[in-house]
Amino acid sequence: MFDTMTLTKIVGAFCGAFLIFLLGKSLAEDTYHVGAAHYGDEDHAPGYLIEVAEAEVDEEPEETVDFAVLLAEADPADGEGVFRACRACHKLEDGENGTGPHLYAVVGREVGAVDGFGYSGALSEVAEVWTPENLNGFLENPRGWAPGTSMGYSGLRKPEDRANLIAYLDTIGG
Repeated sequence: MFDTMTLTKIVGAFCGAFLIFLLGKSLAEDTYHVGAAHYGDEDHAPGYLIEVAEAEVDEEPEETVDFAVLLAEADPADGEGVFRACRACHKLEDGENGTGPHLYAVVGREVGAVDGFGYSGALSEVAEVWTPENLNGFLENPRGWAPGTSMGYSGLRKPEDRANLIAYLDTIGG
């Protein structure tokens, strides 16, 4: 029934399987372990470094467009379309504030001059009058131009849109 040779074969099979398991584990650790710390130095780190030649990028200098030229060519009708994004927080009627102050006659008006509106104070530290240049800077990046402002809008990226909006606002109450 059960002789010594059968028992030796069973024990040998378990030892062989255990040996294969240990060798497989060691091989897997060496193969899949990432990092030079396991090897002691970077010269023996696993993996291959694929060197890629730097792609030559022809960096053309960006054209800086004079804002005064854009403002002179601005279309107030297009600015009215841009104002739709502002309409959620600002009103155009004199004295009628929304979340933000009214924008009636804003071009040329003193900064923070709307009665009854609680400004954050950051605007008056940056400028005294809403000139087209100041409006352009503010509309491009409100929080960057006036750090601490409570205006939550991220800004208008296109200089043409800003110029059109300022031209439109200049026609309101001016």
